[in-house]
Order: sequence, then structure tokens, then C-alpha cells
Amino acid sequence: MTVTADSGGRSGAGARVVVETARGTVWSSDPGRAFLGAGRGTLESDEDRGHLWLRTGHDRRWTSQTLDRVTTHDRGVVLTGQLEDLAGTPGPTWRAEFTATERGVMLDARLGDGGGPTSLGFWSARKGRSAVHGFGEQFTAFNLDGRILPIVIREQGVGRGEQPITALADVTNHGAGGTEEMTYATWASWATEDLRGVRLDPTLRASHAPAVADTTAEGRVGLEIRATRLRAELVTADTPLDLVARQQSGTDRPALADWTSDGAVVGIQGGTAAVRRTVDTLRSAGTRISGVWLQDWTGQRTTSFGDRLWWTWQLDRERYPGWERLVSDLAADDITVTTYVNPFLVDPAQQHPAPDRNLYAEAAARAYLVTTADGRPYPIDQGDFDAYLVDLTDEAARDWYADVIATEVLTDGVRGAMADFGEGLPLDAALTDGDAVTAHNRWPALWAETVRDACTRAGKPDCVTWFRAGSLGMAADAPMFWNGDQLTSFSAHDGLASVLRGTFSAGVSGWPLVHSDVGGYTSIDAVVKDYVRSPELLARWAELSAFGVMMRTHEGNRPAANVQVEDVRVRKHFARTTRIYAALADYRREVVAHATATGVPAIRHGWLNVPGTAAAEADDQFFLGPSVLVAPVLAEGAREVEVTLPPGRWRHLLTGKVYDGAATRTVPAPIGTPAAFVETSDPWADRLTDALTDALTDALAAR
Repeated sequence: MTVTADSGGRSGAGARVVVETARGTVWSSDPGRAFLGAGRGTLESDEDRGHLWLRTGHDRRWTSQTLDRVTTHDRGVVLTGQLEDLAGTPGPTWRAEFTATERGVMLDARLGDGGGPTSLGFWSARKGRSAVHGFGEQFTAFNLDGRILPIVIREQGVGRGEQPITALADVTNHGAGGTEEMTYATWASWATEDLRGVRLDPTLRASHAPAVADTTAEGRVGLEIRATRLRAELVTADTPLDLVARQQSGTDRPALADWTSDGAVVGIQGGTAAVRRTVDTLRSAGTRISGVWLQDWTGQRTTSFGDRLWWTWQLDRERYPGWERLVSDLAADDITVTTYVNPFLVDPAQQHPAPDRNLYAEAAARAYLVTTADGRPYPIDQGDFDAYLVDLTDEAARDWYADVIATEVLTDGVRGAMADFGEGLPLDAALTDGDAVTAHNRWPALWAETVRDACTRAGKPDCVTWFRAGSLGMAADAPMFWNGDQLTSFSAHDGLASVLRGTFSAGVSGWPLVHSDVGGYTSIDAVVKDYVRSPELLARWAELSAFGVMMRTHEGNRPAANVQVEDVRVRKHFARTTRIYAALADYRREVVAHATATGVPAIRHGWLNVPGTAAAEADDQFFLGPSVLVAPVLAEGAREVEVTLPPGRWRHLLTGKVYDGAATRTVPAPIGTPAAFVETSDPWADRLTDALTDALTDALAAR
């Protein structure tokens, strides 16, 4: 490792630092500008049902930097100096240590106490307006150049700019419409088109503090974090794929169970008879089902938002009589049962029948709940009911809750669950260990660690759990993620057309396996427009998911108002897409295993697979692994789709037609025939074509 530093004098122009390894330049500062800065100010927040609004203010900023000393030792290079404001008034001292690692270089930067700084600023150079990718799950665009990105997890809103729903949600529900910058999963890990990567160290608590990323300035990427220490690993590589692999290496991720590739995981509610009836209906239509997802196993309540659940984490035996027999009968048909859990508890006083255990009372009696400043359990409004978070910073509380999940949720043959929420910690809460401001973005990682522990205790290390809220380092405990609660629409803001971009950003940032609810989740009657799932939307979403890493349906928050997969209007089409999904099982398992081992996403933007081609610029198509290229229909009413093919000859996997590559083609895509391709010389080309031909021939025979 070589660190070259030019002091830049005391003019405030800042130091120029270049860090190189045998692989090349892993990082540099923007010439003529500071790479560290500091601020002093306030942070205030408003919260309503998980929607978090932050207000920040600065009374001092120190954005000029002098380099006073360079020290070399056996571990690396240490730079020290002083920060100044624009008038040249001295502020905090700074120290930056660069240490070589197996992957690149670790930067450990700290501020002194002078001036009382509350935030640290960090700037990293890029070439001109080189594209910026990552920062967790961002739904706006794959290239995040020119944006201000808050790094704070929260409910992402209903609509996020789609009108009229966003405006109506804002007016009627305290800003619940959200904005395009809001997301359940965001953290400071990014990669640039000029093949440099920066990722904060998940093991340092300060890495999870609220932050703001700034990509508006040409030549650099900025990050201001509400902490006085920053530790980041800096990497480079020869290709985008290698860059992401290097950036995400060193993590031992749990494997995804093979059964998930054999068919759809069907979301069903309503009780034992409803589950049996739906499974029989779908199987009679030729649907390939690998699992069922029974989120209402713990009981259902009706709220103003729609059908919700009782978060008491006990089986509702009136709703599910003969539960053990149901689970075993499904298992005999190779159908795995999964359920639902989250980090909240509720008082079951109004639930009938009452559960055997009052987990809320148990946790309160043991002081295992997140509290207000005066020590009372913190009631968090969920819309028509309050819920209480288990304090995941308390080792005893986490131990207790992992045992609850193991013995109450992952029992009776249940082999997985949606592990929901994780973004709801209020910033003014009191915790056993640490402050809520720093813990807020870390909460999803603590939640994933708790759930993973529960799987181990239940004797089910391969249990399938999936999460929507995300933080740095979380992939070490989570085999699967999902995009969260999309609107039941084609909307690019918050519907079908938004999920690819969220998946792309999340994949580059460290979530290797991501899927979405088939058909979306959020259905709202906004009076001027009723947002409900149409048969066409369900069909197109199923086609997208057929080429994904997990095909899972959701009835949504208003099941009765929305088309479901067993509906006669979509039943045969859904069966066909599940057969397409299952036909890809061998290939998908190989892709998933590689993603789990390396951290490279299974669903990839073209920039990762075919950099330097026109296909690397296309945001509305994707690769499943290295071989399968998919151009999903994302617009209502469309019966054809544009696909930008990389060089080569590309065979349509369903029609067999071959297209010359290095061109943008308009391809027929009627419902039932999604546009998916494999390059004819690819080792998987014939195997995939044959598998799909056999699967769809069987589907025709089953009619």
C-alpha cells in the first residue's frame, strides 16, 4: 500500500491524498478539496407509525482542511491535521489512518473535541460525473448521481410521488405518502462507475448513525455522518462484478434452502379450510407450489388500513383447528409451511380467544421492552393499536425473544417466516445499551441476528426467513430479503416498475437475494382512484417473479378487494408462471449458491454483467445470474417490450426465436410469454431451453 499526500497549504483548499495498492488506486480525494470536514448542530425527529421525518441544523461548519503530519508505521500510514471554517478559524483536529487489508485499504478517521463537533464529513473522488450505485435499497434509479440521499431507515410511504395517492396519504395520515428518498433499507456502501468502492465497517456502531449522502457535485461523493468517527473499507477491481465481490467478501451468509426453487410460496389467509381449499384449487390448475406462507397463523384483526395481524405470536387455534395435521399433510405433498413474526409485542387483552401466554406482560415484567425517557414501555402507534418493541440491545431480552420465536413460531413443522419491520425504533427511546439515534439504523441487523439465533435454537438452521428493513452487515444473518410494501399498481414510484431499481441498488450494496410480493401489497381506496390489483398486474408481476430468486405471493392489506392467484381469471396463467419458475430450479440454485458465497447479487443490472455495452445502460431489464436476460413488461396494456441485447446471438427461452445482439429489439410479449433470453453459446443455453419446453408442454397437458 502506498499513500501519497500533498498538504495543499493553509489556504483551505485541502489536501490531495491518493491511496494505491497492487490492484491500483483504491481511493483518492478530490483534487484541491478537503476529504474530511466537521459540523456542529442539532438533530430533531417526528415519527408517526414508522414514518420518520428528520430536521437537522448546523451552527458551525469546518470544511477546510490542513495536513500537518504524515507518519508511517508497520500497519500503515497516519495523517493528522486541523479543520478550519471558511474564515480560517481553527476547529477540530483530525486523524486518518490507512491500513492495508486483504480486500483493499481500511480508512479509520476521527475528529478531535475542539469546537464540539457532532458530525463528520467525508468526500471521496470520482471521475467527473461517473455513475454512483448503492446506498442500500434505493427505488429511484440505479445511477444515483445528482442526488441528496438521507441514510435513515423508515417506512417508505404509500405512493412515494405517485398521484393522487401520495398527496392524499400526506394530508390524511401525517405525511404517510412518503418521498422517493424514503426506504426501509439504506446504508453507506457504494460503488462508482470508475470502479471504486466504499463501505462503512458494520462492526463499528458509529457506522450505523444517521447520515446524508451527497452526489450532486462533479468529481466526488460526499457523506456526512452524525458521529465523530468513520471507518470505511476502500476497494477497487478490474470489473464491476469483481468490485462488488471484493466489497462484499468476508461475510459468511446463511444458505437459502433448496425447496424455495421448486415452486411458488403462496400467501394464504383465512384458516385451515381456506388453506386446504386454495392449495387444492391451485394444484388442480397445474400450479407448482413449494410452500405456503400463512401470516395470519397468530390471528387477524381488522383496522382502518385493512386486515392486520395479532402480534401475540401464539397459534390461533380457532382460526387454524387441526394445525399440526395441516402442516404434516402439506409436508407430505412437499409443501413447506412458513408464517410471520416481527420485533413488536402487543397487549392481547382484546384478542379472543386469548393466547396461552401474554408475551407483552412477560417482557414488561422483565424490563425487556424499549422504554420512554421516564422508563415506561414505549407505545408505538400502528394505526388503531399500540405495539411495543423488544429491546434488542439488551442481551437478556434478545435471548428471551429468540427463545420465544424458536418455541412459539418455528414449531410444529414450520420452517420459516417473514421477519417483518425493523425500521420502527423511535429516536427518543431509551435503550439498555447505547442511544436510539445510533441504534436506529442498526436495528434491522439486531433483529436479523435474533431471528437467526431462533432458527438455530429451533434446530432449523436452514429455516427460510426474509426481511424488508436493512442495515450494514445484516446479510450475515439473513438468507433472503424482500422489497417491502409496494402499491398494487404499475407505478414507477411505488409499484411494479419500482422493484427492479430497488433490487439493483440493494444488490450492489450487499443484499445478494431480493424478491418482491407478487401483485404488490398496499391497496388503498383514495376515493378519486381505488388502487386495487388487476388481473393484468398480477400476471405481469408473476412473470417478473418467475425469473427471480423466490416466487412468493401476498394477498395484500385488502384481500377481498384484490384479485388473488386462485381467481379463475388468472389461475391458469399463474400456474404457467410457476412452471417457468420451477423449470429454472437447477440454474437458479447454482446462481443462488454463488450469490450467497460471494455477495454478488443474483439479480443483476447489466452494468455488472456486460459493462461497456449498451445493455449496461438499460434500467428496465435484468440478468438472473450470468446467463439469463429478462425484459419484463412494466407498463399497463403493453403487449411488446424493448430489450437491449448485448453482443452475441440471443435465443428467446419461450419461443425459441434467435435474435442478433448488440442492438435494441422490440419483442412480442403477450401475457404468458415473458421476454427472456440466453446467449446461444452459453453452457446453460440448451439445458434451459429444454427445461422450459418440457415444463410448458406439461402445463398444456395438465389443462
